[in-house]
Amino acid sequence: MPASPRFRVRSLPTAMAALTSTALLGALLALAPTAGAGTTAAAPPGAGAATAPPGSPVAANGPLEVCGVRLCNSHGTAVQLRGMSTHGTQWYAQCVTDGSLDALATDWRADVLRVSTYVQEDGYETDPRRFTDLVHRIVEQASDRGLYVIVDWHMLSPGDPHHNLERARTFFAEIAERHRDRPNVLYEIANEPNGVGWNRIRDYAEQVVPVIRDRDPDGVVLVGTRAWSSLGVSEGADEQEIVDAPVRADNIMYTFHFYAASHREEYLATLSRAADRLPVFVTEFGTQDYSGEGANDFAMAQRYLDLMEQKKISWVNWNFSDDHRSGAVFRPGTCAADSGWAGTSSLKEAGVWIRDRIRTPDDF
Repeated sequence: MPASPRFRVRSLPTAMAALTSTALLGALLALAPTAGAGTTAAAPPGAGAATAPPGSPVAANGPLEVCGVRLCNSHGTAVQLRGMSTHGTQWYAQCVTDGSLDALATDWRADVLRVSTYVQEDGYETDPRRFTDLVHRIVEQASDRGLYVIVDWHMLSPGDPHHNLERARTFFAEIAERHRDRPNVLYEIANEPNGVGWNRIRDYAEQVVPVIRDRDPDGVVLVGTRAWSSLGVSEGADEQEIVDAPVRADNIMYTFHFYAASHREEYLATLSRAADRLPVFVTEFGTQDYSGEGANDFAMAQRYLDLMEQKKISWVNWNFSDDHRSGAVFRPGTCAADSGWAGTSSLKEAGVWIRDRIRTPDDF
């Protein structure tokens, strides 16, 4: 039975405020097209470049690129990145601090942080400037610690990515312009398309990717797949539709999301098969059900992790917050205290489990 979209905390955006913000951004872009397509001028070339700390993932690997069906480092070696995703920054920005990122980089020994910018649900559309600046801040913090960063355009409902096409073009133009000289930024342009076919998603990607390429010709772009990034499985399809009609661009990977307690044999088999035919990045998964809550199924989750290790599929776990659901790794109150980030005393059961697996040595 096809899985339903995962439940998140819902609140209705103020449509008129979103329209006004979008219209204002469009007017500013028309007046200042060389300013990086944002509401403020982008940094000059080189200004965003950072030297990664010695021994960090970015120092070890440098810029990444897609080689065949794998993600490779600057030495041409296939790598597997492992890390965490933030929850929506409109709710849990307080969980992304210098202290929490220090712990993620040094105690958890993560390689990558995914920054989830919700478009709706009181997110980006309500205040584009605020949420874009928040991404800039977190990218800089993660870069200072030698982590790779996935900038996640977290569209979920409406499920057609074209609903947010102009917002996405504006957002990624500024992100790519500001951070084009960083070797560690990846662009996830559509979190979980749903209710639309692959051709519709591909058309969206082929309109957004050039916006990024005009500013960052070498950045890896992650494309969401049909049916909540299930490679189509949750709507009765599979990876064949992507194999038959891939996005017409280079340095592209396709995303797959799973929740171990809900997504069983068919999903696991699809990931295994697809990873031999397409470059796949698991940008979100949990050990619970598709709502990110309920009991943990560590046995099924481990089967996924074993497969991803075998096939060098990079992964990011949902989520690095203290939300009350079992999928949030920290106990409630941890983020408000801004302490207790390292070790396991502040972690829920899933947090202890995933931290252990992120901490295992990389084989870069």
